[in-house]
Amino acid sequence: MPAITVDNILVLPRLPRPDRTERQRPVVGVVTATTQREGAGFEVHRPFPSLELRSADPFILLDQMGPVAYEPYAAKGAPWHPHRGFETVTYMLDGTMVHHDSNGGGGTISEGDTQWMTAGSGILHDELPAEELVISGGLFHGIQLWVNLPREKKMAPPRYQDLRSSELTLVSSHDGGALVRIIAGELGGFTGPGSTYTPIAYAHASISPGGRLEMPWPQGFSAMVYVLSGSGTVGAEGRPVHAGQLAVFGHGEAITVTADEHQDTPTGEFEVLLLGGRPIREPVVQYGPFVMNSRHEIIEAIEDFEAGRMGRVPAEHLTGKRLGE
Repeated sequence: MPAITVDNILVLPRLPRPDRTERQRPVVGVVTATTQREGAGFEVHRPFPSLELRSADPFILLDQMGPVAYEPYAAKGAPWHPHRGFETVTYMLDGTMVHHDSNGGGGTISEGDTQWMTAGSGILHDELPAEELVISGGLFHGIQLWVNLPREKKMAPPRYQDLRSSELTLVSSHDGGALVRIIAGELGGFTGPGSTYTPIAYAHASISPGGRLEMPWPQGFSAMVYVLSGSGTVGAEGRPVHAGQLAVFGHGEAITVTADEHQDTPTGEFEVLLLGGRPIREPVVQYGPFVMNSRHEIIEAIEDFEAGRMGRVPAEHLTGKRLGE
């Protein structure tokens, strides 16, 4: 899990420590991710939507892809498929992902990079492990977050943001015990590079063994912490969490995440995602890759997709070729 890091965390600007008057958010629940297969058959760990947490407004879905060490020719991705009405945010920790779209766009993201796709009115795209990874095998680990769009933005023109690892905003906890990579939104006065239609905060934190991350959290936002690897506690009350679990916080102005003294992880640290946003509070009707406000809009999306109004797969991708040719 290389992501983006620094040799000396003490040179980074520091998040402010919450004032004693700022109320710590209590932990209202801990959800364990379910495991299932997506795309061409790759495994994901999904804390929501699930039976334990059906709604995480303004988010629709969170999938942890891996970590997995693929044998040669075993890596799988998500072949051509449509989306409408929301945004997909793919953050890579290990390995490389290649994507193409029906507008002729595309790109490659690797360790620490983020691909932010606004599907908006509709687009076709694919997401596949890099050819080198497929041929040789290797480690693959990524996160995909689906961010809902409000009614007035659901038909926005599709767009991409390719955020390089070097563009992320790097800060440390107030005591220098945690590295926080801000992908989008504002945390403690520091802003990430991602441009969002829906106001959210999204970051990846590495907390040293025994370290504590105490930080202010935007008022009016939901707040969640997903554990990528390691173990620790969340909230001032010290609720235990481990890899594959999501902690959901209640109302307040600050959150606390503490790492256990021993971490049996590839990085030796407690790795967590910090995420939350301003709830949209609109009806959500989802049918696979379409997220709209009504059943009628879902039917329209299906009809538009079948009629080719979301674009068509570019000719060069209609016929496959053997890897290595």
